[in-house]
Amino acid sequence: MRVGLYPGTFDPITIGHIDIIRRASALVDKLVIGVAINRDKGPLFPLEERVGMIEAECAKLSEETGTEIVAHPFENLLINCARDVGAQIIVRGLRAVADFEYEFQMVGMNRVLDSSIETVFLMAEARHQAVASKLVKEIARLDGDVSKFVSPLVKEKLLERLGKTA
Repeated sequence: MRVGLYPGTFDPITIGHIDIIRRASALVDKLVIGVAINRDKGPLFPLEERVGMIEAECAKLSEETGTEIVAHPFENLLINCARDVGAQIIVRGLRAVADFEYEFQMVGMNRVLDSSIETVFLMAEARHQAVASKLVKEIARLDGDVSKFVSPLVKEKLLERLGKTA
Protein backbone atom coordinates (compact mmCIF):
# COMPACT_ATOMS: atom_id res chain seq x y z
CA MET A 1 0.00 0.00 0.00
CA ARG A 2 1.41 3.39 -1.02
CA VAL A 3 0.98 5.88 1.85
CA GLY A 4 1.54 9.61 1.50
CA LEU A 5 1.80 12.28 4.16
CA TYR A 6 0.64 15.85 3.47
CA PRO A 7 1.73 17.94 6.46
CA GLY A 8 0.72 21.44 7.45
CA THR A 9 -0.86 23.57 10.12
CA PHE A 10 -4.16 23.90 8.21
CA ASP A 11 -5.23 26.96 10.22
CA PRO A 12 -7.69 26.86 8.52
CA ILE A 13 -7.83 24.42 5.61
CA THR A 14 -8.28 26.34 2.33
CA ILE A 15 -9.39 25.46 -1.18
CA GLY A 16 -5.70 25.43 -2.08
CA HIS A 17 -5.10 22.67 0.47
CA ILE A 18 -8.14 20.78 -0.83
CA ASP A 19 -6.79 21.00 -4.38
CA ILE A 20 -3.44 19.50 -3.30
CA ILE A 21 -5.24 16.78 -1.30
CA ARG A 22 -7.41 15.88 -4.29
CA ARG A 23 -4.41 15.67 -6.62
CA ALA A 24 -2.23 13.81 -4.09
CA SER A 25 -5.01 11.26 -3.67
CA ALA A 26 -4.34 10.08 -7.21
CA LEU A 27 -0.76 9.20 -6.25
CA VAL A 28 -1.38 7.07 -3.15
CA ASP A 29 -3.71 4.46 -1.68
CA LYS A 30 -3.86 6.27 1.64
CA LEU A 31 -3.22 9.95 2.31
CA VAL A 32 -2.49 11.07 5.83
CA ILE A 33 -3.08 14.74 6.49
CA GLY A 34 -0.47 15.56 9.13
CA VAL A 35 -1.87 18.34 11.28
CA ALA A 36 1.08 20.09 12.90
CA ILE A 37 0.80 21.03 16.54
CA ASN A 38 2.95 24.12 16.18
CA ARG A 39 2.66 26.17 19.35
CA ASP A 40 5.16 28.72 17.98
CA LYS A 41 2.75 29.72 15.20
CA GLY A 42 -0.08 30.39 17.68
CA PRO A 43 -2.88 28.92 15.57
CA LEU A 44 -6.29 30.61 15.55
CA PHE A 45 -8.07 27.25 15.73
CA PRO A 46 -7.37 24.65 18.38
CA LEU A 47 -6.03 21.32 17.13
CA GLU A 48 -9.32 19.47 17.57
CA GLU A 49 -11.18 22.00 15.46
CA ARG A 50 -8.56 21.94 12.68
CA VAL A 51 -8.72 18.13 12.62
CA GLY A 52 -12.54 18.28 12.55
CA MET A 53 -12.58 20.67 9.59
CA ILE A 54 -10.10 18.48 7.71
CA GLU A 55 -12.15 15.36 8.37
CA ALA A 56 -15.34 17.09 7.24
CA GLU A 57 -13.72 18.48 4.09
CA CYS A 58 -11.97 15.22 3.19
CA ALA A 59 -14.83 12.76 3.78
CA LYS A 60 -16.43 13.56 0.41
CA LEU A 61 -13.03 13.66 -1.33
CA SER A 62 -12.23 10.22 0.01
CA GLU A 63 -15.48 8.84 -1.42
CA GLU A 64 -14.89 10.56 -4.78
CA THR A 65 -11.29 9.43 -5.18
CA GLY A 66 -11.47 6.01 -3.52
CA THR A 67 -8.40 6.97 -1.50
CA GLU A 68 -8.43 6.65 2.26
CA ILE A 69 -7.80 10.12 3.71
CA VAL A 70 -7.18 10.52 7.43
CA ALA A 71 -6.14 13.39 9.69
CA HIS A 72 -3.22 12.73 12.03
CA PRO A 73 -2.02 15.33 14.55
CA PHE A 74 1.75 15.41 15.12
CA GLU A 75 4.27 17.38 17.14
CA ASN A 76 7.49 15.55 16.32
CA LEU A 77 9.87 15.86 13.40
CA LEU A 78 8.13 15.54 10.04
CA ILE A 79 10.33 12.60 9.06
CA ASN A 80 9.41 10.81 12.30
CA CYS A 81 5.75 11.45 11.64
CA ALA A 82 6.19 9.95 8.16
CA ARG A 83 7.73 6.86 9.73
CA ASP A 84 4.95 6.70 12.36
CA VAL A 85 2.21 6.59 9.70
CA GLY A 86 4.15 4.34 7.31
CA ALA A 87 4.45 6.98 4.59
CA GLN A 88 6.80 6.40 1.68
CA ILE A 89 6.26 9.90 0.34
CA ILE A 90 5.76 13.36 1.76
CA VAL A 91 3.54 15.62 -0.35
CA ARG A 92 4.22 19.34 -0.36
CA GLY A 93 2.31 22.04 -2.20
CA LEU A 94 4.22 24.89 -3.81
CA ARG A 95 2.78 28.30 -4.62
CA ALA A 96 5.83 30.39 -5.46
CA VAL A 97 9.62 30.40 -5.73
CA ALA A 98 9.89 31.42 -2.07
CA ASP A 99 8.07 28.19 -1.11
CA PHE A 100 10.53 26.20 -3.18
CA GLU A 101 13.60 27.67 -1.49
CA TYR A 102 12.32 26.72 1.97
CA GLU A 103 11.08 23.30 0.85
CA PHE A 104 14.36 22.56 -0.92
CA GLN A 105 16.21 22.96 2.39
CA MET A 106 13.66 20.77 4.18
CA VAL A 107 14.00 18.00 1.60
CA GLY A 108 17.78 18.03 1.98
CA MET A 109 17.54 17.69 5.74
CA ASN A 110 14.85 15.00 5.53
CA ARG A 111 16.91 13.01 3.01
CA VAL A 112 19.82 12.98 5.46
CA LEU A 113 17.49 11.82 8.25
CA ASP A 114 15.81 9.11 6.14
CA SER A 115 16.68 8.67 2.47
CA SER A 116 13.94 6.05 1.97
CA ILE A 117 11.17 8.67 2.19
CA GLU A 118 10.69 10.74 -0.96
CA THR A 119 9.21 14.22 -1.16
CA VAL A 120 6.85 15.03 -4.00
CA PHE A 121 6.00 18.63 -4.90
CA LEU A 122 2.66 19.56 -6.40
CA MET A 123 2.38 23.05 -7.86
CA ALA A 124 -0.71 24.93 -6.77
CA GLU A 125 -3.24 25.53 -9.49
CA ALA A 126 -2.81 29.05 -10.87
CA ARG A 127 -6.11 30.19 -9.37
CA HIS A 128 -4.98 29.04 -5.90
CA GLN A 129 -1.41 30.36 -5.89
CA ALA A 130 -2.22 33.40 -3.76
CA VAL A 131 -4.34 31.48 -1.24
CA ALA A 132 -2.66 31.21 2.14
CA SER A 133 -4.30 30.51 5.51
CA LYS A 134 -2.56 33.54 7.02
CA LEU A 135 -4.03 35.85 4.37
CA VAL A 136 -7.48 34.25 4.63
CA LYS A 137 -7.51 34.92 8.38
CA GLU A 138 -6.46 38.54 7.80
CA ILE A 139 -9.17 39.09 5.18
CA ALA A 140 -11.79 37.66 7.53
CA ARG A 141 -10.51 39.77 10.47
CA LEU A 142 -10.92 42.89 8.35
CA ASP A 143 -14.47 41.95 7.26
CA GLY A 144 -13.51 40.84 3.75
CA ASP A 145 -15.26 38.01 1.94
CA VAL A 146 -13.32 34.74 2.14
CA SER A 147 -15.85 32.70 0.13
CA LYS A 148 -13.43 32.29 -2.77
CA PHE A 149 -10.72 30.85 -0.52
CA VAL A 150 -12.44 28.41 1.84
CA SER A 151 -15.46 26.13 1.86
CA PRO A 152 -18.77 27.35 3.35
CA LEU A 153 -18.14 25.21 6.45
CA VAL A 154 -14.69 26.69 7.03
CA LYS A 155 -15.98 30.22 6.37
CA GLU A 156 -18.66 29.73 9.00
CA LYS A 157 -16.15 28.40 11.55
CA LEU A 158 -13.70 31.20 10.77
CA LEU A 159 -16.28 33.94 11.21
CA GLU A 160 -17.54 32.30 14.39
CA ARG A 161 -13.99 32.07 15.80
CA LEU A 162 -13.43 35.75 15.01
CA GLY A 163 -16.78 36.78 16.50
CA LYS A 164 -18.09 37.97 13.13
CA THR A 165 -21.35 37.37 11.30
CA ALA A 166 -21.81 36.35 7.68
